[in-house]
Amino acid sequence: MNRQRVTYALAAPVVAAILAVAVSSLALWISGHSPGTAFRAMGSYVWTRESLVTIVNRAVPYYISALAVAIGFRMGLFNIGTDGQYRLAALLAAAAGAAVHLPAVIHVAFILLVALAVGAGYAAIPGVLKVTRGVNEVIATIMLNSIATGITAYLVVTKAFRDPKEKLLAQTKPIPKSGHIPDLMHFSHGTPLRGWLVAAIVIGVLFYVLLFRTRFGYEVRASGINPAAALTSGVNPKAMVVKTIMISGAVAAMAGMGPLLTEQFAYGDLFPTALGFTGIGIALLGRNHPAGVAAAAFVWAGIERATQNLNKVNAPQEISKILIGTLLMSSVVAYEITRRRAQAATIREAAARAAARVSPATAREATA
Repeated sequence: MNRQRVTYALAAPVVAAILAVAVSSLALWISGHSPGTAFRAMGSYVWTRESLVTIVNRAVPYYISALAVAIGFRMGLFNIGTDGQYRLAALLAAAAGAAVHLPAVIHVAFILLVALAVGAGYAAIPGVLKVTRGVNEVIATIMLNSIATGITAYLVVTKAFRDPKEKLLAQTKPIPKSGHIPDLMHFSHGTPLRGWLVAAIVIGVLFYVLLFRTRFGYEVRASGINPAAALTSGVNPKAMVVKTIMISGAVAAMAGMGPLLTEQFAYGDLFPTALGFTGIGIALLGRNHPAGVAAAAFVWAGIERATQNLNKVNAPQEISKILIGTLLMSSVVAYEITRRRAQAATIREAAARAAARVSPATAREATA
């Protein structure tokens, strides 16, 4: 049975990948381009050291953002507000980091603590609204995304936040060098491997331990599956909603810390956007498991990188959106089909074992 479950688990991503390639090939063929030429150009561009390092660097914030979403999904909470949470946290953390001068390690820790507090605090708003007023968290978080956009746009141009030395771009004052996270590795040519990769690994390990190896994680999953049953076992579902969404917001804040502390060192017009919405898709692809999310983030970033080389063969780079969209849609369908098949197989096996335990004499007595 374990082998069957593994087969079902592996079949879903394979089927999804095949469908994504097939649909993308059809789109290329309809547009008058050779699918073989396009995919060869993509493959030759990806498997270089510079591309692989770039993919890893790009995948790290995607990965953390997806983990933030996955924490909510594990409880049945749809925290669509991770996009606003990480941007607001990045802005206030950047402003706080630029306003102080501390020893290196303490400075970085201070910036991270500010981001964690802002992300968790902003995420608490829809959590409290849900448990006290019954407001759907999807609606509340989407509205809070818009509010966060307005707040960040306003604050970044005020005198207290904007860098007066920067005339062209609206951005915060730069964080001193003591607040920077050093790179892990430098190469003679190309992009360095960013140090925030270590933090992403730590966050992934903590996610797994917290959700799958602690009582709190059990209570999160139990509250998501059946709040009434969780309540009878001593778990307060309302408190779990607030705690879970605050943790989700805190992790979402960490998605913006990589770009802030390793590349840009300020929040402004050039800061990465839409990390939160990308994380939703990656969490679905990775089935809310840290290992699956890591693979999905790498594939997502790899597709974005690979399609940059399509201009050399005069193929549209928009094929990346078709690839990613088809992969996301087909994987969700494939995972659901394999889940139902695995569930049906488990039920059949349980029924067969139960029937085998019933002796003929017991069966005659039961029917008499």
